[in-house]
Amino acid sequence: MKNILLPEIGDEESKAIANFLDHETAKIDTLIEKQQQLIKLLEEKRQAVISHAVTKGIPNKEHPQVPMKDSGVEWLGEVPEHWVTKSYRYACKIYRGKFGHRPRNDPAFYDGDYPFIQTGDVARAGKMISSYSQTLNTKGKEVSQLFPSGTLMMAIAANIGDTAILGFEAYAPDSVVGFKPYADLYIEFLRYSFMAALPALEQTSTQSTQANLNVDRIGAVKAVFPPREEQLEIVQYLDRLLDKYDVIESECKSAIALMKERRTALISAAVTGKIDVRNWEQHND
Repeated sequence: MKNILLPEIGDEESKAIANFLDHETAKIDTLIEKQQQLIKLLEEKRQAVISHAVTKGIPNKEHPQVPMKDSGVEWLGEVPEHWVTKSYRYACKIYRGKFGHRPRNDPAFYDGDYPFIQTGDVARAGKMISSYSQTLNTKGKEVSQLFPSGTLMMAIAANIGDTAILGFEAYAPDSVVGFKPYADLYIEFLRYSFMAALPALEQTSTQSTQANLNVDRIGAVKAVFPPREEQLEIVQYLDRLLDKYDVIESECKSAIALMKERRTALISAAVTGKIDVRNWEQHND
């Protein structure tokens, strides 16, 4: 900052610059806020669409009146009559991660040849876990839990309820749980089911210093499962729809970044005299 020379300006010009920037940056801030609101609405819409699809089915104009029944489960409500309601423990095998040494950050157990997945890796992954930031050595893998490629992983501490499918064999600590669906269940449908069940899962979590889930609590939560062919239809429907939402969200984020750049450039240009605002007047726009 010491080497930046700013032009000397009088009080009247300073006031004009301030008024100009107040007006113009307020307009930009309003546009940014609208984009941020749209992103929030997209997140709410995404959750609502997933919840409806995995508990009621796909909206179908040809067969709109699917016979429904009371599931007896609060978060599910009415579900299609031919779907099966059961606890997650009866839909999939649940594996708890492990790291049997304390402190867990002991460097003697790390920097080897074995991928080590943590809650942050699950949260950042999206649908598939395709990379990792930490590894275990031979000593480390002896105190941890191995998960095969294709396991559905869930963070049960910190980023509670985040899920992603493991794209390679990896170890994980006790803050992560893995799921292997039984033969009548697609793993992609199970992932969407957990996303819809997140509020119910959060209600079962312990609230000490931070929310935590465990295998028993997850296994006890009830969900509803359609026949395999319907599961696949629902997964394909949600994949297509959520891809569209992702494109819109990406465009919103790009627009926000451009508007922030515009705001910074406008301020710089005004205070360095690159634009003359001495005769600027506010118009009702």
